[in-house]
Amino acid sequence: MLYSKSIERLRKIMDELREQCPWDKKQTILSLRQQTIEEVYELADAVSDHNWQGIKEELGDLLLHILFYSKIGSEQQQFTFDDVIEGVCNKLVKRHPHIYGTVTVQNDTDVSVNWEKIKQQDNKKSILSGVPPSMPALMKALRLQEKTKKVGFEWENTEQVLAKVNEELQELQEAIALDDKNEIEEEFGDVLFALINYARFIKVDPEHALELTNKKFIRRFQKIEEMAAGLGKTLHDMTLNEMDALWNEVKAMEKA
Repeated sequence: MLYSKSIERLRKIMDELREQCPWDKKQTILSLRQQTIEEVYELADAVSDHNWQGIKEELGDLLLHILFYSKIGSEQQQFTFDDVIEGVCNKLVKRHPHIYGTVTVQNDTDVSVNWEKIKQQDNKKSILSGVPPSMPALMKALRLQEKTKKVGFEWENTEQVLAKVNEELQELQEAIALDDKNEIEEEFGDVLFALINYARFIKVDPEHALELTNKKFIRRFQKIEEMAAGLGKTLHDMTLNEMDALWNEVKAMEKA
């Protein structure tokens, strides 16, 4: 089977690199950590751009990292690559009793609720314990809300969530009026948390939406830099009104 041959080829290369390459021999789980995070972000970028070639390449890089950690784990007599595969296979079977057992579900919500119940039985901890502490704040807020939803801790409708957003905005304005820096920071965080909740209710991925806006801002700003250069100027030479005029011109061009 080609799949098995490809995996075995990669394992053989990993073994050879670990034994013969000075850089690969030096790596530890800690030295790989930041590189792994970067690889995940590169995959996320490729997904956002619908770059299928990039997705394929980044998945390969992540697979290499999984194999690398497994190799080090084997050297430390902690676990092997096969243990990793068997572990996730066993987890998937256990957490899908509607496929591999006798549980009946009506929809994907039932599946998610069952998944969380089984996770809690395994860990015997808070329903929030599966959210990594080091996860970026925006993504963490989304996961916290998704998890508490599964035990019924959720607004009933979108109008309630929007009212909460407006309430938090009002509290932020009150904190600003008092010029209380700590209170301003706390209330601003509450606004963001409420907006992320609102994004869930209107079926928008807030992380992806913000990244699309980031990309749009970069594209438009770089375009006004080009346009300014075409006028023999730099942005440092221009007033805000002049730059805003170029910005609006770029927006009009994109819409056209």
